[in-house]
Amino acid sequence: MLALIGGSGFSGPGVLTDTETVEIDTPYGAPSAPIVLGKLGGTPVAFLLRHGPGHRFAPHTVPYRANLWALKKLGVEGVVGVATVGGIAGPLGPGGIAVPDQLIDYTWGREVTYYDRPEAGVKHVDMTHPFDRGLREELIAAAAALGKDLMTEGTYACTQGPRLETAAEVRRYARDGADMIGMTLYPECALARELDLPYAGICVSVNHAAGMGDSKDEIDFESLHDVVERAVAKVVEVVEETLRRRAAP
Repeated sequence: MLALIGGSGFSGPGVLTDTETVEIDTPYGAPSAPIVLGKLGGTPVAFLLRHGPGHRFAPHTVPYRANLWALKKLGVEGVVGVATVGGIAGPLGPGGIAVPDQLIDYTWGREVTYYDRPEAGVKHVDMTHPFDRGLREELIAAAAALGKDLMTEGTYACTQGPRLETAAEVRRYARDGADMIGMTLYPECALARELDLPYAGICVSVNHAAGMGDSKDEIDFESLHDVVERAVAKVVEVVEETLRRRAAP
């Protein structure tokens, strides 16, 4: 069974069926929310609301370690992280979708490892490819089967939040090679790697990044609501198809 970490697009009415909630204790406190076990398109899945009920956790305060630990304890086989981003690359205007293959971390002060105490020892995980290549290919193949356009690679810049970036910062990230800017896929991907959980991200662009395109002067979130809702619906379809293909004999 795969796990999804994401937002309200998967918790809306009629998306997940046959649901039950499970509360799991961890050495790192409680997860963001109880884990929902259910079916997406008839295939079993576990869902965790990243920011908690009412979006109560800002990106830098999400209990990432508890979230990944709870999913591992539940016995999931892999994790798909669904995230919103600001787009830098051309295909990532409002509503664009990407499956990133690289990441740059610009965060600070987050709890990013399970190996931070002397009794835990030290574990150096290889992050050459921060997202699981096999799981990425499954998402890409599912999108292709559905005829959905998406960016099949790209570099995700993870910023601290919760504020958005300045135009100058976006220009810097672009020079660094970033294609999209988000706030949550790190440390999720690194913690999953420490737990030997395959992890891939799928990202929805909610706007051009600050200083670019429609966001040249400011970011108008209200005008993007419908575009983002449709894009998230496409992501739900891609994930549903991924699950279906995994379950096929």
